[in-house]
Amino acid sequence: MSAGTGLLETIARVRDEVCALHAELTRYELVVWTAGNVSARVPGQELMVIKPSGVSYQDLSPDQMVVTDLYGVPVDGDAQGEWGNPPLSPSSDTAAHAYVYRHMPEVGGVVHTHSTYATAWAARGEAIPCVLTMMSDEFGGSIPVGPFALIGDDSIGHGIVETLKNSNSPAVLMQNHGPFTVGKDAKSAVKAAVMCEEVARTVHIARQLGEPLAIDQGHIDSLYARYQNVYGQ
Repeated sequence: MSAGTGLLETIARVRDEVCALHAELTRYELVVWTAGNVSARVPGQELMVIKPSGVSYQDLSPDQMVVTDLYGVPVDGDAQGEWGNPPLSPSSDTAAHAYVYRHMPEVGGVVHTHSTYATAWAARGEAIPCVLTMMSDEFGGSIPVGPFALIGDDSIGHGIVETLKNSNSPAVLMQNHGPFTVGKDAKSAVKAAVMCEEVARTVHIARQLGEPLAIDQGHIDSLYARYQNVYGQ
């Protein structure tokens, strides 16, 4: 079945957005070489767009972003490939992203990085404690640790979903691997990745000076509610 003009335009827009957001990962020094990825759900479709595997950030272009179904299988609009899927493999983390989209319908974007400080916490298998008001605002508590899982199937995705289902946090530190973040859209997921690395660095530095002071859970809940529902425009 041929894809309609509206769907083609939507996919082109999502490809543009996903490509552009990868520049934010390098801008904030969250990735090195070709590691890391951003994906976005295609609104109203059982589809997602994700970075191709092994392509340098400086060489990325919108037409290289890979369209897959929500099982991570690359797809095209019809036999002629009218969606223009590139002859490139999707990211090695595609199965994890796809699992998240299948099981968390509220999620519109997923990001994975190996940012230094957040990954260091993941290497220790330790949650980042909520000792900053900024963490209360953004994460509604500590940033949790997900289980160790090997790349190659949807085990990582399962760990992400199971860890975040009882948490306010849009970020999870997958043990011995690194952070994954989610958001209502891809931009929100990128913001969560930036903020995750910032608080990971700050709390690490605070620990070098002594034991950080915990924030009362009631205050965390109040700060989170205000930031999510009142702050900004």
